[in-house]
Amino acid sequence: MKRNVFLFATIAVFFAAFGIYFGAKHHRPANPESPAVANFFAQNMEDSNGKTHSLGEYHGKTLIVNFWATWCAPCVEEMPELTELQTELAGKNIQILGIGIDSPSNIREFAAKYKITYPLYIAGLTGSELSRQFGNQAGGLPFTVIIGPKGDVRKTYLGRLKMDQLRADIAAL
Repeated sequence: MKRNVFLFATIAVFFAAFGIYFGAKHHRPANPESPAVANFFAQNMEDSNGKTHSLGEYHGKTLIVNFWATWCAPCVEEMPELTELQTELAGKNIQILGIGIDSPSNIREFAAKYKITYPLYIAGLTGSELSRQFGNQAGGLPFTVIIGPKGDVRKTYLGRLKMDQLRADIAAL
């Protein structure tokens, strides 16, 4: 009789452990980071001063990623407003990044001429591919993406930003 109780107890412990293991494995939260965001954070890009940065350094922050070019009039028009917004957001865990889909010389000249207070990175054609991965299939500019601190794409905008809407979307985060 003792032997049967021991056998049943052993089997019960085995199946309990088995159930706990597979239950925990099945219910482990998935990484919310999208493939586009993972690829974005894997990029190394030069800033407008020629220094190379890993975009992974921004992981864990809310990002407003603005794809732009110097030849894009709506892009250039919204940049002073993005500069003002970055100043407003100082001290918060929110960062605006400009991803230039343009030549290094054009971006460097632009950065020297205008006082942009957020980082401008030189992406060239890589930037076009990155924006497509975020859903910009037409390749239009400007294109802006809000990435949450957990690596999830919160919202995308194609065309010139409506700053009131952007501020409202940021406040909703």
